[in-house]
Amino acid sequence: MAGPAGSILNAPMARNLGTDLGHHADVIEQTFTTPQRQVYEADTRFRLLCCGRRFGKTYLSIGQLLIWAMRKPGGLFWYVTSTYKAAKRIAWKTLREMAPPHLVATVNHTELTVKLINGATISLMGADSPDSLRGSSLSGCVIDEAAYVNPRVWSEVVRPSLSDQQGPCWHITTPAGFNHFHALWEATMGDETWARFSFTTLQGGQVPAEEIEAAKRDMDARTFRQEYLASFESMAGRVYPDFNDENIDDRAEDTGGELLLGLDFNVGMMAGVMASLVGDTLCVWDEIALPNSNTGEVCQLVLHRFAGRRVLAYPDPTGAARKTSSAGMTDHGILRQHGFVVVSPSAPWSVKDKLQATNYLIRNAEGQIRLRVHPRCKHLIRGLRGVTFKLGTDEWLVDKSPGLEHWCDALGYLILSAANRVKPWQSGETGIALY
Repeated sequence: MAGPAGSILNAPMARNLGTDLGHHADVIEQTFTTPQRQVYEADTRFRLLCCGRRFGKTYLSIGQLLIWAMRKPGGLFWYVTSTYKAAKRIAWKTLREMAPPHLVATVNHTELTVKLINGATISLMGADSPDSLRGSSLSGCVIDEAAYVNPRVWSEVVRPSLSDQQGPCWHITTPAGFNHFHALWEATMGDETWARFSFTTLQGGQVPAEEIEAAKRDMDARTFRQEYLASFESMAGRVYPDFNDENIDDRAEDTGGELLLGLDFNVGMMAGVMASLVGDTLCVWDEIALPNSNTGEVCQLVLHRFAGRRVLAYPDPTGAARKTSSAGMTDHGILRQHGFVVVSPSAPWSVKDKLQATNYLIRNAEGQIRLRVHPRCKHLIRGLRGVTFKLGTDEWLVDKSPGLEHWCDALGYLILSAANRVKPWQSGETGIALY
C-alpha cells in the first residue's frame, strides 16, 4: 500500500492506518440522527431518500462518502448534484470539515477533490454536462437533490460506471413534482435492491416545530407540502390553484400616495397592474391593456391619469436591455425618462420564484389571504383563474398559448420586488437596481 509520499507501508503500519480509518468511520456513524441512521443502516445497494428541507441531507451524504472511502482503499466516490457551482456551494465546506486532516493526502480546490492517505478519492461533481462525466469506474456515489439533476446522469453515466465494482448509490432530494425522481420512486417499489425512505422536515429533527409553523405562514399550501412535508405535488392544472372569489374584492381601491405599477412588456399587448400596499395586503385596483402599443404610450397614460403622483414601476427585468419602441431606448430607460422610479433585479426572475411568491399572497398554507383584486381587473382575474401549466413538459413551464399570462406576469414582477414574503432579498446577492 502506498503512503502519501509514495513510500511502501509495512504490515504493522498498514494495520495501524486501517485501524485509524475504521475508528473515524465509526465516529461519523455515531453522529447521524435517528432518521439518518435508518437510511444509513439499510441493507440494500441502492437507496432513495425523499425528505423535507433542512433534514441534513448534505451531512448524511458526505458522511456516507467518507465512510465508504475510509473502508475501501483506492476507491473512487462521487458526490453529484445539479451543477459544479451548486456542488461547491452545498458540499465542499462540509467535506473539508468532516475529513480528518491527518487522514487527508491531498486536496484539489479546483476539481473539488479530497484524496485520503489510503488512496481513496472523493470528488464533488456537477451534472451540467452529463457526457463529460463518462469514463470513470466508480466505487460508490451519492446524487444529492436528485429531483433537480438531469436524469441522464443516473441512467447513462452513474449506473454504468458502478457496474464493474458493483458499487452502491444513494439518491437524496426534496421532491419536485411528479418528475423523473417520482418515476424512479414508483419504479423501485417492491425491488429488493432498493430501499425507500421519506421524512418530513419535522421528523428530521433539525428544525423546531415553531419554525416550521412560521414557514407555513410564509408559504403557499402546495409549496409548503412539497418543501416541508416531502410531498409529491402535481404541477399540472392551474398555475394559481387557490385564487377564487375570496380574492376578488371591490374594496381594493387606490389609497393614494405612491402608485405601484407592475409591467409586462410585449409588442402585441402592453400589460400592467396598478396596486397599493395596505399593511401586508396587496390591493390591485386597476390594470392596463394596450394592444399594439409601447412603453412610452403606457407612461403617458399613467402620467395623464395620475399627474403629480410618485410612480414605483416594477417591470419585467429583461426590459433593462429590450426595446419595444423604435426610439432606440430600452424599456427601463423610457420609464426613467418619464420620471418613474424603476425597481428591478439585475438578472431575470426565476419562474418558480414568481409563481410561489404570487401564490403565497393569494392564500398561504394557513389559509391567510393577502391579495385583493378589484372586479374591474378583468384581464388579471381571467389570468389568475385560467393560466395552466403546459402538460408533458418541465414542471414550471406555463402554457402561454391563450395569452392570459401577461397580467399575471406583471403582478408577479410587482410582488417579487414590493411584497415578496417567500424569498426576501439577500443584500449584496440579488443586485436589485433602484433608479
